Amino acid sequence: MTEKTFVSYDGKKIGYREWMPDNPVGLVQIAHGMAESTARYDGFAKYLKSRGFLVFGDDHRGHGLTDSNRTGYCDGDMFEDTLKDMATLTKMYKEEYPDLPFFIFGHSYGSFLTQAYIERYPDNACGAVLCGSAYLHDITSFAGKVVASFNCLFGRKKKAAKVISDLSFGAYNKKCPEGTFISSIVEECEKYEACPDCNFVLSYAFYKSFFTNLAKNYKKKYYNNVRTDMPMLIISGKDDPVGGYGKLVDKLYDFYKHKVGVEKVEKVIYPGVRHELLNDTSREDAYKKIGDFIESAFAAEKGAVSSVSDER
Repeated sequence: MTEKTFVSYDGKKIGYREWMPDNPVGLVQIAHGMAESTARYDGFAKYLKSRGFLVFGDDHRGHGLTDSNRTGYCDGDMFEDTLKDMATLTKMYKEEYPDLPFFIFGHSYGSFLTQAYIERYPDNACGAVLCGSAYLHDITSFAGKVVASFNCLFGRKKKAAKVISDLSFGAYNKKCPEGTFISSIVEECEKYEACPDCNFVLSYAFYKSFFTNLAKNYKKKYYNNVRTDMPMLIISGKDDPVGGYGKLVDKLYDFYKHKVGVEKVEKVIYPGVRHELLNDTSREDAYKKIGDFIESAFAAEKGAVSSVSDER
């Protein structure tokens, strides 16, 4: 794992990590979740690297290498600006490796960024994984936007959004016997809590940007841009409250399958598994499932490119 930086579209320095195999066969970009960083994906990225994938991902604005003060704050529209950071990083790698297929993986907050990414930049990826995700377009999201906007209006945009955190993360944790919704494995929860890039309360500005932009993911103006021939894997734990214990995952699957019209959408839900399925009892199977899915997307992309070349 190598830590690096790049200058994004607006001149801001963005931190990112890279896992480079000897002979890369494809590119995989990781979009991490709230209150964590790409460092949390070292084991997963090393697995993908062992299969020949060049793996990379930025630490989103307000997080990790990019903004290391753990305030969960950055000037600007954090969700939209992070999307542009992700696209800038994609462009860097695609320019350096123009012949390699590109795939995007997003977990939790990163999965909602990925939902937006495949709408705004539909020609970039040959496939996508939405991990620990959900269909979030309801009164709860609207209420979050109202609370965050109200606090920003009264000069609290940089303050930790404890009210929102307590109503979401706090409520999720209370439903778990060990007191955390992260994983059913206690040691993994302890690792999360001890990680210097994790387990902090994000700002009101972060949540205002998140909830405001989240609604766009489910508007026809945006989802009509999604490539319907792009394979998509939706993967989650059955005991994940973010996914509504499976209900919001099912709704997300139906959204892409029937409303957006994506031809190949696969859904995997692991019984007894919580939010971080890459750090739960599902880890081994999930690593392989995701790796196989990416490999099949790369093979399909290469086949399509070969067919076009033959026609020419």
